[in-house]
Amino acid sequence: MACAQTGSGKTAAFLLPILQQLMADGVAASQFSELQEPEAIIVAPTRELINQIYLEARKFAFGTCVRPVVVYGGVSTGHQIREICRGCNVLCGTPGRLLDVIGRGKVGLHKLRYLVLDEADRMLDMGFEPDMRRLVGSPGMPSKEQRQTLMFSATYPEDIQRMAADFLKTDYLFLAVGVVGGACSDVEQKFIEVTKFSKREQLLDILKTTGTERTMVFVETKRQADFIATFLCQEKVPTTSIHGDREQREREQALADFRSGRCPVLVATSVAARGLDIPDVQHVVNFDLPNNIDEYVHRIGRTGRCGNTGRAVSFYDPDNDGQLAGSLVSILSKAQQEVPSWLEECVFSGSGVNPSRRTFASTDSRKVTGSPLLVYSLSSLCVLTSHPLSSLSLLSSLCHLCPQGPQGSSFQDSSMTSQPAVPAAADDEDWE
Repeated sequence: MACAQTGSGKTAAFLLPILQQLMADGVAASQFSELQEPEAIIVAPTRELINQIYLEARKFAFGTCVRPVVVYGGVSTGHQIREICRGCNVLCGTPGRLLDVIGRGKVGLHKLRYLVLDEADRMLDMGFEPDMRRLVGSPGMPSKEQRQTLMFSATYPEDIQRMAADFLKTDYLFLAVGVVGGACSDVEQKFIEVTKFSKREQLLDILKTTGTERTMVFVETKRQADFIATFLCQEKVPTTSIHGDREQREREQALADFRSGRCPVLVATSVAARGLDIPDVQHVVNFDLPNNIDEYVHRIGRTGRCGNTGRAVSFYDPDNDGQLAGSLVSILSKAQQEVPSWLEECVFSGSGVNPSRRTFASTDSRKVTGSPLLVYSLSSLCVLTSHPLSSLSLLSSLCHLCPQGPQGSSFQDSSMTSQPAVPAAADDEDWE
């Protein structure tokens, strides 16, 4: 169970060791078998994220005999099955389509050695947990003692940690790098106190100053995403949008337009909040704050990635966002950011106090008694590796090479507080 800040290189941390081990073992794809039995399966919650992971895997495996394949909804199943039949060693997929191709008898699990859950806290929440249990319970799936299960995310609520233990070996390793569960210190965070009806004017003022710099604007509902995108286009601001109700080709086109700079503003729901690595995103605007602090951390993590700096501006409506005030103050303090006096007043006045707040998973939720606690920090590892990507890859390699560590071993750095995740609204993003 590996936990590190957004933009720190978690994808490389699980892809590189797995591909290196498969190459060292002489694994090679074969198109002469009707039933393909991959050695590794990687699961992620959204189509865009799993496709991004696949493209990275294909890049790392280029020129070798290891062949990655991706499957996700919204596109032809037949085409994806034909790709699998051409040979598959690393299968990347979203839960629904992955279970579909396994159920069709095109993919066998007897040779599976690595099961990776990216954005693991999202994969094990109420929406995806049944699918994940179906996956690990599929015929031929090796038991958790016979396979290596790797979970990666920037946030790990304690209840998700307890649930994740069902998928991991009893003596699993917990690895934490940096201020886990906290916002990246490379992102400058700013909060503007607004009312519900003044947000659009504030957004226009911000976009006038950003010009053609890439900006992601997050809203809470799909309807709001289309409404704000249309409003900005009418104001002569080139804008596109992405959410779960758009066709897959439209979602891919929106991302392509944003990456190329044709539309420097992307309005998105939480479907784009996790994992997406888009170069040169200088600004993130939370038009609507999310209903839990973990989502906020993931959203602003779309900027300030891999050592770059970024800026996040959030609209705070006291009438709707009061329950987040305490957690936001904690996030800002841990990231060494200025805390607005009016936000502190919201906490002290009681409007921002959440009595059910719980511990962020920067520490192992298991009760460790009589076991040594191993402490690693990102800065100390960088002395050896000189790069944040390398440091996290090193931690992943430790997990890869030493899957049977001491009972309850934990790699940790620091702790902070979080509040429980709130179930998504009925009109929220359309997860796979």
